Amino acid sequence: MKNILGLSAFYHDSAAALLIDGKIIAAAQEERFTRKKHTSDFPENAVKYCLEYSGCSIDELDAVVFYEKPLMKFDRLLETYYAFAPKGLLQFLTAIPIWLKEKMFLKKILYERLAQIEKYDKKKLNLLFPEHHLSHAASAFYPSPYQEAAILTIDAVGEWATASICYGKDNQITMLKEMRFPHSVGLLYSAFTYYLGFRVNSGEYKLMGLAPYGNPDAKQTNEFISLIREYIVSVKDDGSIWLNQDYFNYATGLTMVNDKKWEKLFGFPAIKSGSKIEQKHCNLAYAIQKVTEEIVLKMANEAKNITGADYLCLAGGVALNCVANGKLLKENIFKDIFIQPAAGDAGGALGAAQIVYYMYYNQKRTATISCDAMQGSYLGPYFSDKEAILAFKKHKAIYSKIDNFDDLCSEVADLLDSGNVVGWFQGRMEYGPRALGNRSILGDARNVEMQKKLNLKIKYREGFRPFAPSVLIESSKDYFDLPVASPYMLLIADVNEKRRKKLPDNYHELDLWEKLYHQRSDIQAITHLDFSARIQTVHKETNPRYWQLINAFKEKTGYGIVVNTSFNVRGEPIVCTPEDAYKCFMRTEMDYLVVNNFLLKKTEQPDWENRERWMEKFKLD
Repeated sequence: MKNILGLSAFYHDSAAALLIDGKIIAAAQEERFTRKKHTSDFPENAVKYCLEYSGCSIDELDAVVFYEKPLMKFDRLLETYYAFAPKGLLQFLTAIPIWLKEKMFLKKILYERLAQIEKYDKKKLNLLFPEHHLSHAASAFYPSPYQEAAILTIDAVGEWATASICYGKDNQITMLKEMRFPHSVGLLYSAFTYYLGFRVNSGEYKLMGLAPYGNPDAKQTNEFISLIREYIVSVKDDGSIWLNQDYFNYATGLTMVNDKKWEKLFGFPAIKSGSKIEQKHCNLAYAIQKVTEEIVLKMANEAKNITGADYLCLAGGVALNCVANGKLLKENIFKDIFIQPAAGDAGGALGAAQIVYYMYYNQKRTATISCDAMQGSYLGPYFSDKEAILAFKKHKAIYSKIDNFDDLCSEVADLLDSGNVVGWFQGRMEYGPRALGNRSILGDARNVEMQKKLNLKIKYREGFRPFAPSVLIESSKDYFDLPVASPYMLLIADVNEKRRKKLPDNYHELDLWEKLYHQRSDIQAITHLDFSARIQTVHKETNPRYWQLINAFKEKTGYGIVVNTSFNVRGEPIVCTPEDAYKCFMRTEMDYLVVNNFLLKKTEQPDWENRERWMEKFKLD
C-alpha cells in the first residue's frame, strides 16, 4: 500500500490531494478554507483536511509530490529575460527577488510548511517533483475510464511547455510532443480576457460566456477574426501556434498586451473593469473563441494522428473551455473524451500524486470503461448535523429539521416550482471549479425571470452571465443534443429544436440586453444566446441525494432539470462549511437554505447587520 500526497501551490489555485493504494481519498482547494479565491498560498488547510480525513500522518506518507519543477521554471525565466533583453528589466527586477527568496528554495519551504502542520522525520520524507504538464496529463488519464488514450493538455505555461500531446497506456504515460513558451493558447485567451475587462486567471470563463453575444454574421466579427489570424496568432495544421510578441507584454512586462497596438488594431481601447459592454466587445469575444476552438480541434486531430487512440483525455486550464470541448465532441475525432473536472492547476496536485504512484512506484492500473475514478468529484470535506447546528446557533439562526429525506425533497421541489431560490448544501464538497450539487444554488429552469434574479440579486455579478442546468442523466436527451454523459459540467450542447422558441428576424441586431431577455426556449433560464447550455448530468450512483431532489421536481412538474450555480457570491470561493453557507445565504436575496436535512427560511432569520460587507471582503473577479 502506498500513501501519496500531491500539492500544487505558489502560482494560483493551490490544492492538495491524497491517494491511498491508488484510490483518490481526498482532494480540496485551499481557497475554500481560507476564503481567498484562487489563492497561491501553501495549501496548509487542504493538507490538514486530507490527512485528517484519511487518518494518515506525514510519517506514514510514502511520498509528497509537488506538481512542477521549480528549477526548470527558473531556467525559463532567465532565458526569456536574456532573449528579450534589454526589454523586460522592470519585470526582471520585480520577479527575481521573489524567485530567489521563495521558488529557488522551494524544497526547504515545503519541508518547513509541512513541519508546521505536524512533526515528522524529515530524513524519511520522499519529496518529488514531476513536470507541470505531466502532472496535468496524469490527472486526466489515470482517473479516466480508458486503459489506453491520447492525452491533450493546454494551459498558459508550466516550466517551458504550454501544451502537450501524450499517450497513456496501462500505468504509463509517454510525452510525444509539446509546444513551448512564449507561444501559448492559454496566454492568448488570457490576453483577450484582460483586454475585454476581466481578470486574468479568473475571468476567462466570463469571456467564454460573453462570446455568444457576438454577431457571427457581422462584418466586424469576421474582420476581427481575420485581424487575429493576420497579426496576433499564426495557427499551424498540427494546432501549434506562433504568437507575434510585438503585440504582447507578458514575456517582458507586467501586463498581458501592448495596449496601444491592440487599440490601433481593433479600434477601441482595453475595457476597464466594470465598464459598459458594447456589441463590438461581444464580437471580439466571439472572434477569439472561434480561433481558440479552431486551435483545439487541430491539436486534437494531431493527437489522433500520432497516437491512433480511440479515446482522448483533456486537462490544463484551457480544458475548462466547455464550448471548445462541446465542439470537439461533435467532431467525432475520438469515440469519447474525458476531461479532468479540476483541469486547472488545482488538479495538478492530484496528477502529481498519480504520476508518482503509477510510474515512480510502478503500480498496476486497471480502468473501468463504465465509470471514471473521480467519484463525481465529491472529494472535499463533509459536515455532520452537530456541526451544522453549532453554526446555526452561533448566528442565532432559525431552522427546522425534516428527518425524512423524501419529505425534504418534496418540500424543496415545491419551493423551486414556486419560483424560490434555494441554497443546497449536502455531503462532500466538490473538487474543481464547478459546483455539482453539493454546494449549489438552485432555481427553476422554466422560470423566465430566474437568470436575471440569480445574477442581480443572488450572485451580484454581470447580468450577461449564463447559468448551467443540472439534468437527470435519464432525462438528458429530452432536453439536449448530447449523446454522452457530462457529470462535471464541462461540455456545451444545444437545446433540442422542439424546445426552442422562434427568434425575430432582427435578433442579431438587437442590443445585448434585448437578446438576453428574449424568450428562447421552455427552459429559458439555462438557454444561452446561441441555444446552447453547459450541462451537468446527475447520476444516482455518484450523488443519490441530488438525483432524488431533481427527480422529486420532475414528479411534480414533469421537468427533470433545474438551474445550478455555485454557492457563492461574486469574488467569493464556493462555500465549504455550514457557516460559510449561512453567511452567503444571509448576504443575498436567496429565499431558502438547505443544509443536510435542515431547512431555513430567509424571512424567519434575525436581521443581518453585515449583509453588504462581503463586497469589501471579497475582491470582485
